[in-house]
Amino acid sequence: MSSTHPTVRDVTDRIRERSHGTRSAYLARLAEIRGRDRGSERMGCANVAHAVAGIPANDKFKVVTERAPNLGIVTAYNDMLSAHAPYQGYPDIIKQEARRLGATAQVAGGVPAMCDGVTQGTPGMELSLFSRDVIAMSTAIALTHDMFDGALMLGVCDKIVPGLLIGALHFGHLPTVFVPAGPMPSGLSNNAKSKVREQAAQGLVGRQGLLDAEMAAYHTVGTCTFYGTANSNQMLLEAMGLHVPGTAFIQPGDAMRETLTREAVRTVLGKAGETAFNCPPIGEMVDERCIVNAMAALLATGGSTNHLIHWVAVARAAGIVIDWDDFSKLSDIIPLLTRVYPNGSADVNEFQAAGGPGFVIGELVDAGLMHGDVLTVRAGGIREFANIPTLADSGEQRLSWTPAAPSKNDAVARPVAEPFNATGGLKLLSGNLGRSVIKVSSVPDDRHVIEAPARVFDSQAALHKAFTAGELERDVVCVVRWQGPQANGMPELHKLTPPLSVLQGKGFRVALVTDGRMSGASGKIPAAIHVSPEAAAGGPLAKVRDGDVIRLDAVAGTLAVLLPEDEWAARETATLPEAQRIADGHGLGRELFAGMRRNALTAEEGACSWL
Repeated sequence: MSSTHPTVRDVTDRIRERSHGTRSAYLARLAEIRGRDRGSERMGCANVAHAVAGIPANDKFKVVTERAPNLGIVTAYNDMLSAHAPYQGYPDIIKQEARRLGATAQVAGGVPAMCDGVTQGTPGMELSLFSRDVIAMSTAIALTHDMFDGALMLGVCDKIVPGLLIGALHFGHLPTVFVPAGPMPSGLSNNAKSKVREQAAQGLVGRQGLLDAEMAAYHTVGTCTFYGTANSNQMLLEAMGLHVPGTAFIQPGDAMRETLTREAVRTVLGKAGETAFNCPPIGEMVDERCIVNAMAALLATGGSTNHLIHWVAVARAAGIVIDWDDFSKLSDIIPLLTRVYPNGSADVNEFQAAGGPGFVIGELVDAGLMHGDVLTVRAGGIREFANIPTLADSGEQRLSWTPAAPSKNDAVARPVAEPFNATGGLKLLSGNLGRSVIKVSSVPDDRHVIEAPARVFDSQAALHKAFTAGELERDVVCVVRWQGPQANGMPELHKLTPPLSVLQGKGFRVALVTDGRMSGASGKIPAAIHVSPEAAAGGPLAKVRDGDVIRLDAVAGTLAVLLPEDEWAARETATLPEAQRIADGHGLGRELFAGMRRNALTAEEGACSWL
């Protein structure tokens, strides 16, 4: 294992220095709460009776008399969403395994889980980002019964994992293991699906043809198979050492899935492996080095840009302060090791077959691009996460692990010595339009610099209307504003990808600039997203007018309107139209999130509504 790369070390040191006060206060609170007696001994008799009234008599005896460990299960199960449907039977498996090991487990509570794929382009999508904070609060409500000696988090998708993680870190005194459910088997390829979407945008494919393609792509239980936020979540949890090693991308129907879930129970109870190992409290594990490891894994895999928001919030939950400059500095030295859609044609199942998260983690640790000296839920530390689990061919359902390296497919996963790109897949942009990020790993090299007149839109529907009317058949930078956290909850704007892809396919030089989100769905279109400060907060996007020439330069890292400084400074700042503000704040429950919109921090500050 190489010594830690100087830039990784410097970024970590800066984060540590910046976070000294908040992190010290956080750890002091953990130390205080860990010094208490166990819940069943500390709490009043009526409190304890209420807590165990609903569980079997044998479990009551274990909790109250034997003082056996009691695990809290927080689950995102629902059968509306393919990714979370597999969790239905997990609590029974967990309780069974806990009893076998002399412990108990209770479903402490459930958290909401909404799907951006279902709500995309609808008013419901405007609740998506803030659902993360609702999930964090729901996790806190579940664990606040304060009767638990450890916790298991059952959740997979976009906002669910960051929300569970934020909530768990507010109970950082508890050993905590995350339990994934895995991706669905591969269906219609992501490239084929995207092609049908572009044809539909041009009117070449009707609704039935588009529906057939979508249902062939999203066809059974499990997460979507592209490398968006959901699957990036799993990569980052592996890099943080919060899973059973190699668990992320084992499919729900795999015979190993139940055994890995049981292994999660053994892990949180400190009974995994040949030697005893007490699983550390999650608040101690998630330190500055752990957060940097997650950032490195995100960059090395060209993961979702949503994590430039979510992991800022996650870090803050542990008293750690990070910003986009940290991501940018790491991106300069972290090589791109994978090509998984939208950065390539492979899906996550092909990534797993090539070596998966274990391959990437092993490469980064060996090259000194991740910290190798971090705490994880396992005795062997982060090196254990460079392996792939297998199930022995015996009736014992016994797990073993083998090294993930070397790559089984260098078109999908490559070593540090021969990367796809020398730098990470994300780039920070700054200039007189504010600060934003762009995912360059999937954008063709000849599209990293776009300079063209602006066309300004107040909604994604307005852009679609202009596209359909043929008004965008030219070089153009489409500015879509009023899409930030304070304006309408910062929805993802996936519906813009097909029309912009069609324009680029016709040879026009096009780009998107927005204070909204795109996740990994911008694909091959240059998209400066998360522009901060947002237009609704008086940010510079509110000054842009049709015809202004905008230069997006992902090579130099700039985003600017090409106007004389004095003229730009004197330009009047537009305000969010009152009718649009009212419309965006009502219907499908949006009224209930008014306080969150009002209190939201900037995207670079994690869009947190609770700080």
